[in-house]
Formats: sequence, C-alpha cells, structure tokens
Amino acid sequence: MKNILVIAAKEINSYFRSPIAYGLMAFFALIAGYFFWFSTAFFVQRGMESQMTGRSFPMDVNEWVIRPVLSNISVIGLFLIPMITMRLFAEEKRSGTIELLVTSPIRDWEIILGKWLAALLMYAAILAVALVNMLILFAYGSPDWKPMLIGYLGLLLQGGALLALGTFISNTTRNQIVAGVATFAICLLLWVLDWVTSFETAAWAKVVGYMSVLTHFEPFSKGVIDTKDVVFYLSLIFLGLFLTARSLESLRWRS
Repeated sequence: MKNILVIAAKEINSYFRSPIAYGLMAFFALIAGYFFWFSTAFFVQRGMESQMTGRSFPMDVNEWVIRPVLSNISVIGLFLIPMITMRLFAEEKRSGTIELLVTSPIRDWEIILGKWLAALLMYAAILAVALVNMLILFAYGSPDWKPMLIGYLGLLLQGGALLALGTFISNTTRNQIVAGVATFAICLLLWVLDWVTSFETAAWAKVVGYMSVLTHFEPFSKGVIDTKDVVFYLSLIFLGLFLTARSLESLRWRS
C-alpha cells in the first residue's frame, strides 16, 4: 500500500508542477459554470412564467438544475479523461524511465494502481470545482443533497472506468498525442453505444446498448444506486487495469 501511495503522490505532483492540472480545472470551471448558469436561468424563467400565468406547478431544483448539470459534466469528462491519462505511461516510455520503473522492486500492480489512483484523484479534484456552483443552490434554496452525492458517485465510477481504459492505452504507446486521441475515441464509442437501441430492438442491440457508459450513469443522475450499474463500472475498471497489467508484464519481460 505504501508503494501505491508513493507512486500516486509522485503522479499528482507531476500534474500540479505543470500547467496540466490548472488548465484542466480552468477549462472545466468555464464549461461547467456555463451549464450551471444556463440550467439555473432556465429554471428561474420557467418558475416566473408559471407564476405570471397563474398555472404554477411544482418545480424540483434537483430535476431541473442538478440532474442536467451532472449529465453535462459527464460529457465534459470525455474530453478531460484523455488529457489526464495520456501521459501516465507514454511519458515514462518517451523519457526512458519506464525501464527503471519495471525493473525496480515495486510490483506491477502497485505501479498500475498508483498511477490509476493519481488519475482518479486528479479527476475528483476537477469535479470538486463544480461543487462551488452547487453550494450556491443551497444558499438560495433547499435542494436534496442525497441525489447530488449519488450523482457525483456515478461520475467518479464512470470516470474511474474510463481512466482505467485510458491507463491501458497509455501503456501501449510512447506518444502522448496518440494515447490521448485513442482514449478519446474509446470513451466516445462507449458513450454512444446505446444509440443503436433507438432504431433496433434485437437482442444484440440490447447487449451493445448495455455496454454504454451513458446507460449506466442515467440512474445515478436521478439519485438512484442500482447494483448492476455499480458492478458494470467496477468490472470495466478491473478490465482496464487487468489489460494494463498484462501489457506491463510483457514489457517487464522484454526489459
């Protein structure tokens, strides 16, 4: 466990010693802030219109503001995750330090978990920026905090799964740009797989749709924790880290 934390701390420091962390946080704050402003403004406008027409109806801030914002944040993650993972192993290979890493007394799974944990913590730190917006809702209203926390749990699980796949892709090349583009392509593919169910109802289409990360995030955005969704994300994390371990093992034997 100590080795995992040491590697994770090293990777976190490397993020914040470069403009990567600050650039990603600024990009996320700008886009997420716009989505929050738009959802809040739309919510207020609809509320005022319903009062002026005398046809007021209950409006849930969780449904009208928090849920759309969380869904949009998950989309932003498709662009952030490749930027976080593309350097994990590709940079080690480019700089030539990968040989020192794989021949050290540290076990492969400690290296992999350390780097993946650092990427997950970096992603969680970026997501925390949006909490500032959410606190504004509590200052002027009384939203239900439980669905919001469940939504954030879904974002972390979804992010952890895609980060694990990005870690594997980063270990297959020494070029960060190639790793980033390939990771984005995989993330986008896993996002749009459920589109096939909109025009096809066959069994194979349902299986393909089930593999979409979007399908399994929707319950979280509604404040619902479903065991099958948690198992799906954990399985995807295990798959990504397992493939990384096999790839790193082959590199160790070649070294």
